[in-house]
Amino acid sequence: MTSPGTLTRADLSEALHREVGLSRADSSQMVEQILDHMCDALADGENVKISGFGSFILRDKGERIGRNPKTGVEVPIAPRRVLTFRASQMMRDRIVSGG
Repeated sequence: MTSPGTLTRADLSEALHREVGLSRADSSQMVEQILDHMCDALADGENVKISGFGSFILRDKGERIGRNPKTGVEVPIAPRRVLTFRASQMMRDRIVSGG
């Protein structure tokens, strides 16, 4: 891995190269295609579910009133779409057990 605690595209590509045997260029291209496909689906308003890993879920949040914590002044927060990730039960069990 590139740096402790961070998994990068390069790490994914290298793992694909090592474990599947694709060339480094093909591995890198495959990682990019998968990520592009996921991004396109999310941009089109689709949720992305990867069994055994988790789901990337789009949620529309309505307008609400927020408060500036320093001044206490209320300000409207515009409606927006947010992306959330929900880990699968299998992933949560694996994280909790450490492996």
